[in-house]
Amino acid sequence: MKSKALYIIYFFVLIMSCNSKKNQLQVSVYETSESGNKLTEIKDFVKNSNDSISKVILNPNEKFQKITGFGGAFTESSAYLLNKLSKKNRDEIIKAYFSREGANYSLTRTHMNSCDFSLSNYSYTPVADDVNLEHFTIEEDMLDLIPMIKDAISTSEDGFKIFASPWTAAPWMKDNNDWVGGKLLPKYYDTWALFFSKYTKAYEDLGIPIWGFTVENEPHGNGNNWESMHYSPEEMTEFVQHHLGPKLEADGYGDKVILGYDQNRAGIKEWVDVMYATEESSKYYDGTAIHWYESTYEVFPEDLQYAHNKAPNKYLIETEGCIDAEVPVWKDDAWYYKKEATDWGWDWAPEDQKYLHPKYSPFNRYARDIIGCLNNWVDGWVDWNMVLDKQGGPNWFKNWCIAPIIVDPDNDEVYYTPLYYVMTHFSKYIRPNAEVIDVESTSKNLQITAAKNPDGSIAVVVFNEGDKAQDFNLALGEKSQQIHISARALQTIIIPTN
Repeated sequence: MKSKALYIIYFFVLIMSCNSKKNQLQVSVYETSESGNKLTEIKDFVKNSNDSISKVILNPNEKFQKITGFGGAFTESSAYLLNKLSKKNRDEIIKAYFSREGANYSLTRTHMNSCDFSLSNYSYTPVADDVNLEHFTIEEDMLDLIPMIKDAISTSEDGFKIFASPWTAAPWMKDNNDWVGGKLLPKYYDTWALFFSKYTKAYEDLGIPIWGFTVENEPHGNGNNWESMHYSPEEMTEFVQHHLGPKLEADGYGDKVILGYDQNRAGIKEWVDVMYATEESSKYYDGTAIHWYESTYEVFPEDLQYAHNKAPNKYLIETEGCIDAEVPVWKDDAWYYKKEATDWGWDWAPEDQKYLHPKYSPFNRYARDIIGCLNNWVDGWVDWNMVLDKQGGPNWFKNWCIAPIIVDPDNDEVYYTPLYYVMTHFSKYIRPNAEVIDVESTSKNLQITAAKNPDGSIAVVVFNEGDKAQDFNLALGEKSQQIHISARALQTIIIPTN
């Protein structure tokens, strides 16, 4: 009798175990945290029997925008630094960004002519009044920038998109005859449109495909500090509608993406109202580009929603963001989790806007912003420089910033900051053409986004910026899995294809 009773108990335990496994959601979890995890795979979770544990429910049938990609910018400064490193470290960095084992970047940016993260001012059109651009040359890019891009292309198995942005036309095309500020003279609108076509051909002749352009980096200007050229929404739309779009189309480049605006989110409404006012005005615009510098803390969800609703079938891409107004902290991961860093508005912002510029953790800035963007229709997020030195340059204007990877070329050393891992949490696991899906959460302490990849897998990104670890129950249909996330941590949870 005793043996029979034990057998019955064993039988029921076995059934319960099978049912438990049947209802268990299979996941792979990767975490980066202040406690030291760096995309570390987490396999053992502390079980919390508390019935009040928060719930995160995935709704893959409710879909939003398709993802274009995640990545960073090829700048002359980054490329120059790579050329000063040993081949071993140079190759390691390229692989870290572009291999499947690394961040596997899928969307990238580069500059046309020089920018602040160049070694000096230069233009591809050095000869004044060369209306037909007979002297157009990309020679300035041949030593550093182009080799970096070509190495990235060779390394990437999945490929990536490149869009290019001008900071300014050559001074001879502008009303102030200067690198900084001023406007493009209307008599050179056709010449400047030709510039984009010439650039495309020159790069594609070298085996570098150009996916698209932003019309102008920061058309409001940058306080007259470094290369810039100003447009109003009406002036940019005039240029795109009657010059740039038709020229690219006529030269066989009509498939190139044209993104308008390309500055801070808070100013987006007045731009999309003009860009997408009519069918004719919006014909050549494929989307809107935005930056985060109005506030590296506030996402501006209402502005993003407004822009999406104005042109729901067009791109909405974050084309630049970085930790600015800071010199990089070298090999001190803890600093990147501390709320000590400022941004460019910390000192100058008027009192009623100080709340937009708090001291805030660089790690938190990236994590919360990318999640906030994805949850408000943004389909791509592009970091600024991929590589900078310990000073936060080189930068001809001394506009120091932080990059995810910092190098010391004199000693041939490389430092992967926590920001590199934040970018990788998204770029590696949320692939192009993934669709953002609905997430319901009962937690007020976790920031969450999710996307279903083209292969059917689902990537869930969870950010816990609190001082305490959190437990939550992740559910997909009838299956669920309890997850434990560390304090001040970012997780990517992969649910494999069914």
